[in-house]
Amino acid sequence: MLLAQCAGDTEKAEESSSFISPEAGRTINVGDTLDLQVRLNDKADSVVYFADGERLSNSVDEKPVSIQTGKLALGMKAITAKIYRKGAEPEEISTSIVLKSSLIPVKIAYSVVQEFKHDTESYTQGLEYHNGFFYESDGLVGESSIRKVEVSTGKITQMTPVENLFAEGITIVGDKILMLTYTENLNMEFDLKSLKVLRKYQTPYSRQGWGLCNDGSKIYNSDGSNLLHILNKDTYMEEGYIEVYDNNGPVGSLNELEYIDGMIYANIYESDRIVIINPANGQVTAEIDLSALNPDPSRNPDLVLNGIAWDTVGKRLFVTGKKWDKLFQIKLSSQPTL
Repeated sequence: MLLAQCAGDTEKAEESSSFISPEAGRTINVGDTLDLQVRLNDKADSVVYFADGERLSNSVDEKPVSIQTGKLALGMKAITAKIYRKGAEPEEISTSIVLKSSLIPVKIAYSVVQEFKHDTESYTQGLEYHNGFFYESDGLVGESSIRKVEVSTGKITQMTPVENLFAEGITIVGDKILMLTYTENLNMEFDLKSLKVLRKYQTPYSRQGWGLCNDGSKIYNSDGSNLLHILNKDTYMEEGYIEVYDNNGPVGSLNELEYIDGMIYANIYESDRIVIINPANGQVTAEIDLSALNPDPSRNPDLVLNGIAWDTVGKRLFVTGKKWDKLFQIKLSSQPTL
């Protein structure tokens, strides 16, 4: 009996601890309570739980602990338990959850305040408003450019061709303009005043370039998926990402971006829809259907709404589309559409 007991104790000590809850891949709505519990292979001094490296809670034994998920970002989360024992290296075990949104986005109505001329040759990829002018990136290989445009007339006052590249989204960072390119893994930096190219540089990552915006301290970069990559505003190097979800699941095809009053507005490619995203967790809180503005929805489906600009001083919102003949100033209603 003693030999059997010793053998059992040795076998138990050799086994790894494991998660009881949550089971791997479990789907949870953000804001719901998450129970964390492990089965220990030996007594422990403490168990500390993490989500993607962020400390959540701790326990002294196998008793479950409950945490609120409201402050966690959406998407796949690695849940880790570090098990501490005196005189030993911590034991680490992991599981995973998918944190999704149950919030049904509010449908925001709008009205057109004013219409402006827009160049029908411009395959709009990025749009910015700064000091009384629009700055616009125009896509397609062989046609790409960055231009400064007079608001009232649509007249191009400055333009720099982007030769042999497919220009994509732009954002103004200080006295510079950062531009993405589509598939070349190449970013470009322009002088805001002259629109002269300051430098081109290869990115250390391999992904498509779609949209850009910034909040003054960090840059957000879309790649056509449901991810928004977070870049350092000084080095342009990636520091993290958020996953964008609505109540139906991941929201992909995120394209041109604009940061407005703490939220990210994103065009959805191949649609005339804008979604409004909480950058704290990636949750889509509202959406705007602008299909009524499309001059000809039956034409090339690629020539959709794309271009969002925000006048931070005058609090004016502007939108346009690829090769559209008009650019619109619109006003959003605080009431949802029926």
